[in-house]
Amino acid sequence: MVELLKELLHRLSDVRALVALGGMVMVCGIIFVETGLFVGFFLPGDSLLVTAGVVAADKASGLQLVWLLPLVTLCAIAGDQVGYWIGRTMGERLYQREDSRFFKKSHLRRAHEFYEKYGSRTIILARFMPIVRTFCPPVAGAAEMSYTRYLLFDIAGGFLWVWSMILLGYTLGSTVPNIDKRIHYVIAVVIFLSLLPAIYSAWKARTRKTAA
Repeated sequence: MVELLKELLHRLSDVRALVALGGMVMVCGIIFVETGLFVGFFLPGDSLLVTAGVVAADKASGLQLVWLLPLVTLCAIAGDQVGYWIGRTMGERLYQREDSRFFKKSHLRRAHEFYEKYGSRTIILARFMPIVRTFCPPVAGAAEMSYTRYLLFDIAGGFLWVWSMILLGYTLGSTVPNIDKRIHYVIAVVIFLSLLPAIYSAWKARTRKTAA
């Protein structure tokens, strides 16, 4: 069982292989799980989308941009709806839930603080932040944010996130020779950039604490 888990984690870390192996179905499935279920907070959302764009630029890959963009966007939005209704249904019980392998209250609190600070804009901003984008929908649901308002912001955020990441990868794949052979560098940069807001927030909090 342990070896099976290790193999699974290894495959999840090899984003290029994931896209090549599962194609459209794999990309859509991972994006849905990452945005809709607590177990998806460790999945490679940003790097997966950029890599999918790079792969789609290769006409021989069979991954077509014209289908990739709308289908993945739909899955990203649908995943968030599931997360919202989990939060709406569970409410305060969500904050009393014990930590497990796939649920951390610290992640939930972080998303809650982000939501309290930025309000409705969080639904869009959280799309570009790992972990926060997984836990933000249930926080919005638990806070009983108007569903119509939530849905509008979520559609905008899903569109901006998916299209910007995939088109970035597609542009790189179309213009940079042999970029697929250096995809690990691209993924490293994407991961670093996606973590920057969290690093900045941690630094700012530490600075305030030191000053106090």
